Amino acid sequence: MRLDRFLCETTELTRSLAKKAMHRGEVSVDGEVIKNPATQVGETSRVTWNGEPLALVGHRYVMLHKPEGVECTARRTLYPRAIDLLDLPHLERLQTVGRLDVDTTGLVLLTDDGQWSHRVTSPKRRCGKVYRVTLAEPLEGEALSRAIDAFAEGVLLDGEEKPTRPAELVMREPDVAELTLFEGKYHQVKRMFAAIGNHVTALHRESIGPLALGDLPEGAWRELTEEEIAAF
Repeated sequence: MRLDRFLCETTELTRSLAKKAMHRGEVSVDGEVIKNPATQVGETSRVTWNGEPLALVGHRYVMLHKPEGVECTARRTLYPRAIDLLDLPHLERLQTVGRLDVDTTGLVLLTDDGQWSHRVTSPKRRCGKVYRVTLAEPLEGEALSRAIDAFAEGVLLDGEEKPTRPAELVMREPDVAELTLFEGKYHQVKRMFAAIGNHVTALHRESIGPLALGDLPEGAWRELTEEEIAAF
């Protein structure tokens, strides 16, 4: 890795500021002041800036219980961002693995490992996402049977050319559904229930693949274990 990139990865310095720091003689590699930004840094190299040792953070994998009113976006808007709830260095490098709407609560994954994120979100891997859906109208009897069949076959949503992938619908209460999706279209859960004449009043994601939110409090987060990361 180039030294200037190493500095950007381990500090808040931009590429241009990293070069200026090197030109001022503030950066050393293995005890030697280095001013060439293209100098290669190896895994065993000891890099310091103003005498402080620097080390690569490595990839991060985080589970967050997203509250209502929080956006899964990198840009700043009227709402707080999911990454603003985390206490980690270099937050700007973390991306949400898929998104939840601002009014949807529940499990959100964040990482700076693009390949891992793709494995989680790719429809080809059929990584099921389980949602608890509160409905405006009870879904029972014949209407429930039709909904189960429709979701299992795939629903053609308004504005789409292809139907949704097969989804699994189970009712926990007359107005509370458990829906398992294997893809992530825009507002998909809400649009699917709208297609059968119902309305979603509350939406909560409970799990993604083998990862369940469990008893993690709303607004809290934790880093994933090695076993959880490898599960994908």
